Amino acid sequence: MSFSASLSGLAANQQKLNVIGNNLANINTVGFKASTVQFMDLVSQNGSGSSVNPLQVGLGVTTGSISPTFSQGGVEGSGVPTHVAIQGNGFFVIGGETQTYTRAGDFTFDSQGMLVNSQGRPVLGYTTTDPVTGNVITNGEPGPIVIPPGVLHPPVATTQFSTNTNLDANAAVGATWSVPVQVYDTLGVSHTATITYTKTGNGAWDYEVTVPGEDVTGGTAGTPSPIGNGTITFDANGNLSQVNGGALADVVITGPTWSNGAAANNITWDLVNANNVGSLTGYRSASGTASTSQNGAPASTVEAISISPEGAIIASMGSSTITVGVVALATFNNPQGLLKLGNNQYGETMATGSANIGAPGSSGRGTLVGSALEGSNVDIAREFTQMILAQRGYQANSKGITVADELFLEAINLKR
Repeated sequence: MSFSASLSGLAANQQKLNVIGNNLANINTVGFKASTVQFMDLVSQNGSGSSVNPLQVGLGVTTGSISPTFSQGGVEGSGVPTHVAIQGNGFFVIGGETQTYTRAGDFTFDSQGMLVNSQGRPVLGYTTTDPVTGNVITNGEPGPIVIPPGVLHPPVATTQFSTNTNLDANAAVGATWSVPVQVYDTLGVSHTATITYTKTGNGAWDYEVTVPGEDVTGGTAGTPSPIGNGTITFDANGNLSQVNGGALADVVITGPTWSNGAAANNITWDLVNANNVGSLTGYRSASGTASTSQNGAPASTVEAISISPEGAIIASMGSSTITVGVVALATFNNPQGLLKLGNNQYGETMATGSANIGAPGSSGRGTLVGSALEGSNVDIAREFTQMILAQRGYQANSKGITVADELFLEAINLKR
């Protein structure tokens, strides 16, 4: 028994040394997660005697588990726009014959413009755009992210615009203030829509949205052509309180008939945010516009990309930017149950539970750091300390075998 118990100790500590060696070998592997070894004793053998308590002799030790430790690795900038690191929980989703998961974000584009990992397998995400809001839809099944370099990207018609404007409460009745907003039609041609405010009383203003007459069918060149109008009202605190005589609401401008043949499309003037706060104010301060924004873009080629903390792949095209995709992340109830497949890949098992896939920064998923990579989380000091302990354990068990051998030898010598 002493031989087998000590032999099991040699085997267990050798296994621990193997794991430590693998951890140290991957100290510079992108996204590598160190593993830890846990031992457990073997079933004990019951003996007989007069003791009230059980008389048990252990039968040795075995390896209980070898589990990866998913603590955060250091994030270091790489300068490569397609590289990305995860800050927090989650795994990148990799497609192919079988779906796998990884923390290694050393991605690049292949010859077809597909975002792939270092083995050439597609990185999965979301690319379908909501036709109303222009935002990428991040629910449903993720798919490959394809952004062909040099290929002309189709134009995006403006479906929404907003302005951050203050209208002077001290302005005289009849005073006006104009705000130009650039919008795009379905052909990618830009038009300047002008919002003109006219004060009609205390806290009350009329507005009219116009475009150049030559831009619309039936318009007169050199004369603004109206495409929308109404009223806005501010309360005693200068906050927007009514739109077109009713409750706070966005204004939908019926799409004008463009003279260049572009399809007419409705444009929403975003006046109220999700917290029911208006983007217009009526304070006693000089009228002015702090910012304007819209979600349209002309036809253009992708010149550069960047990845936001929320996983959005933002393409720079000329003077404009547009979100062309969102990188997906997966989380698991038990990530320690993932199966290591090599090449920085993990596979789903029964122990992990089903993958919960979605956009970064949502439902407990981590955020992303663009142009950066997550390093290995191997702690050299800890690994060397564990190596010393495993070495001492190995030596102690080897001494146990030596002593057992000497005892057997003494027993054999009794006959002599």
